[in-house]
Amino acid sequence: MGIGPLNAIYQARFNKYISNRGIKDTSDQKVWAFLGDGEMDEVDAVGALTLAAREELDNLVFVVNCNLQRLDGPVRGNGKIIQELESLFRGAGWNVIKVVWGRQWDDLLAADRNGALVNLMNKTFDGDFQTFKAEDGAFVRENFFGRDPETAKLVEDWTDEEIWGLRRGGHDYRKMYAAYEAATQVKGQPTVILAKTVKGWTLGSHFEGRNSTHQMKKLTLKDLLAFRDRLNIPIPDSEMDPYLPPYYHPGPDDEAVQYIQHSRKRLGGGVPSRRIVNEPLVLPPDKTYEVAQRGSGNQEVATTMAFVRMLKDIMKDPNIGHRIVPIIPDEARTFGMDAMFPTAKIYSPHGQQYMSVDRELVLSYKESVTGQILHEGINEAGSTASFTAAGTSYATHGQPMIPIYIFYSMFGFQRTGDGFWAAMDQMTRGFVLGATAGRTTLNGEGLQHQDGHSLLLASTNPGVVAYDPAYSYEMAHIFKDGLRRMFGEAPENIYYYLTVYNEPYRQPVEPEGVDVEGILHGMHLISESHGEGPHVQLLASGVSVPWALRAQTMLLEEWGVHADVWSVTSWNELRRDGLEVDRYNFLNPESEQHVAYITKRLAGRQGPVIAVSDWMRSVQDQVREWVEQPFVSLGTDGWGMSDTRGALRRHFLVDSESIVVQSLTMLGKQNLIERAKIAEAIVRYQLHDPAAAYAGNTEGSG
Repeated sequence: MGIGPLNAIYQARFNKYISNRGIKDTSDQKVWAFLGDGEMDEVDAVGALTLAAREELDNLVFVVNCNLQRLDGPVRGNGKIIQELESLFRGAGWNVIKVVWGRQWDDLLAADRNGALVNLMNKTFDGDFQTFKAEDGAFVRENFFGRDPETAKLVEDWTDEEIWGLRRGGHDYRKMYAAYEAATQVKGQPTVILAKTVKGWTLGSHFEGRNSTHQMKKLTLKDLLAFRDRLNIPIPDSEMDPYLPPYYHPGPDDEAVQYIQHSRKRLGGGVPSRRIVNEPLVLPPDKTYEVAQRGSGNQEVATTMAFVRMLKDIMKDPNIGHRIVPIIPDEARTFGMDAMFPTAKIYSPHGQQYMSVDRELVLSYKESVTGQILHEGINEAGSTASFTAAGTSYATHGQPMIPIYIFYSMFGFQRTGDGFWAAMDQMTRGFVLGATAGRTTLNGEGLQHQDGHSLLLASTNPGVVAYDPAYSYEMAHIFKDGLRRMFGEAPENIYYYLTVYNEPYRQPVEPEGVDVEGILHGMHLISESHGEGPHVQLLASGVSVPWALRAQTMLLEEWGVHADVWSVTSWNELRRDGLEVDRYNFLNPESEQHVAYITKRLAGRQGPVIAVSDWMRSVQDQVREWVEQPFVSLGTDGWGMSDTRGALRRHFLVDSESIVVQSLTMLGKQNLIERAKIAEAIVRYQLHDPAAAYAGNTEGSG
């Protein structure tokens, strides 16, 4: 509820977008959204109405079924929902068509010369109208028409049955047809049809207009007979079995059957089906990713900036560049994407009719009818809807588009998780990027913006492939494989979530013979320590990999401990692999048992495993079950706060010094070092004092 109206608006907007960009002519297509009056209380249902009017989406029609009821009772018992919605939509700039009364009312309205009937209709609350349809004609005569002598006189010659036969407009197929026809002719505006109906119409007095209608599951014999009579179905009483009522078919030559069959044929079949022409895209060559694989030399670069640099190269690709749909919720300058404004341009159906304040600058703000960027303003819900529309274009339009939606990671799966779930349900394909990720990396904004859990939220969505890369070369392989999996020879119905950070650090050159399989499966070894003495395995992801590498040096130089450092590109994928292995082994006890990827990679490795990240410990704990060595996680659980990155990492005990102490602690538990060294290390590093922490790089903060 609520996602449908929002997605319909952005689908209609996207249809205009690909038409204006010359990708597909959608001028003869319309988006129809069939909604309920109770549903319109959802904030998402009405939050984007002005966008539809502002962009003149005359390819969009809302049909709101105003049966005056929600699940528990009246939508507006003490008011009038149709008038309320009319005011809302008209104020937002929509064309409004109301279908309130059926044609049986026409004679009464024509005879209402003084407007008494119209006045009575306008003054009667929805709660009363609901009650009227739960009673009978005599009740309506007394309690509706009887409220005014003039209206009582209008029906004095009518029978109770005739009064009861007065229909609501939404049940008059002629008036509804006229409304639909009118909606298709409107230019320059979206249209809403407000149709007044009765919940449970034709199902009898036990169902119609009752507050409990939604929970009622069975028809009694009396209800079945009433239903039969209301619809004039020629089945005799003798054949009406209350437990197995007969089906009636008028025969293949019946006019209605012929019409239905003809309409089904025009629609392409008896039931809706998803028709996809899977023509794989010609994906970018390997050289497209060379800049990301070369690293940053001595320069320190955040992974957000590294990704944007790679994206610019991909958008230049002659085969898929035009299919990239960057989606930005008013954060382009934060992410360094403002350089795209003059070249890719921001989509606007009206172009740019004003003089831009920065027109003399190289990186000026440019809007265009053919713009490639969908700039959504401060609007993550709308951005997610745009992502869904673009990511399902392969099915709705036969045109695979590649949406790349980048946002503050705190405002993704937490703020619009329902939209991302709907995207999965619609088999959306594309990339979403949680930028400024991590609970300590975006350090100046307290708990409000410090994301330590979006990877956990993403793990609940079976259609999401989530990665937390540390280096630009890892991102290159992940993105390349994502394109292959979603837009290659055998496209999968998945979408990728990549977390990227705003803290600059040195991006290394891709090592020769890099373990691409490990990167894609979720972990690869990046630094190994050889020699005699105790060993530990440091598993780190994203921005925490440099902390682990520094801890590796400290462990060896200060404590004589060898540490192997692994870059875990995806805790989520490692867990997913483990679950698949467990399922196979459970169902195939007599077959050779499979082994989880993380178990295989750590097999034979000496020492305990210390798993660290800038996320809650639950992120790393996802893989604990498949690690045979002693395992402990370090994470950023608890309240966030505003301070330096170093102080925050000391507060959460995830910094290099904390990794060292935790390594010594685990070795002490195995009696591989003297336990006194643990206390010595805590004092030496002043772990109790956040102010004593190594500050690290403070650029790109907050």
